Amino acid sequence: MPLTPLDIHNKSFSRGFRGYDEDEVNDFLDQIIKDYEALIREKKDLEQKIKNSDEKLSHFSNIETTLNKSILVAQETAEEVKQNANKEAKLIVMEAKKNADRIINEALEKSRKVTLNIEELKKEANVYRTRFQMLIEAQLELLKSDDWKSMSAGNDDDNAESPQKDDVIQSQA
Repeated sequence: MPLTPLDIHNKSFSRGFRGYDEDEVNDFLDQIIKDYEALIREKKDLEQKIKNSDEKLSHFSNIETTLNKSILVAQETAEEVKQNANKEAKLIVMEAKKNADRIINEALEKSRKVTLNIEELKKEANVYRTRFQMLIEAQLELLKSDDWKSMSAGNDDDNAESPQKDDVIQSQA
């Protein structure tokens, strides 16, 4: 066990015949006590500083560990967000392609229907034109016929037949 300043202070030496000068020994011991007390105080102060430094180091080590974990979590989260964004972008592109294909197919189908309608209308117009032409030709033939000439001459017999001719004209229309 180390000496304390009190041990040094209470230490007494036996006296001998021609021994050391007592005042010199006491002065020297007083100086040792002061120096020893200063060293003990300094040692306690340094131990307290070391303890405080260790506590701070432990605190900062905990903060560092927490920050490292937070950084890892943030990196993982960022990676997940990036992957989710990529997946969502791919889904959006796929859906846009599907919609574009659907729109194109619908437009093509409408185009086909319009083309068929146009062809049908052309056929109907040709049929109408042909019928109209036949009607006009029939009317011209009727105008050129001898029956018409006799009607214009004022025959009553022809007037009696005119309702029949009107029926013929109407049936041809």
